[in-house]
Amino acid sequence: MVKIVIENLGQKEIMVNDPTKPLLRLIQEAGIDWMTDCGGKGRCTTCKAIVVAGGENLTPVTPAELKYKAMGALHSNERLTCQVRVRGDICLRVPEEFKLKHMTYS
Repeated sequence: MVKIVIENLGQKEIMVNDPTKPLLRLIQEAGIDWMTDCGGKGRCTTCKAIVVAGGENLTPVTPAELKYKAMGALHSNERLTCQVRVRGDICLRVPEEFKLKHMTYS
């Protein structure tokens, strides 16, 4: 079992039995709204997350993420939730610029 913690959503914990799905889908299946403009296709950066801990438990950076890193739109501690899969426990933060107005952040 894999644990995903979203630090600035009140330490929200998501327990995952099937980590083969993209992180975005796991978050959404847990009933959490998460910003995405392209529908999870790796064509924007609105679904990015700041990785606080457990970066080593994520799959390698994808070509889409490399493109955005080269453009300066994705920092070394950020990953696109639509592109990455989890292999172990992680802790994330929602970036300030992509917080949804109807959600309560801590």
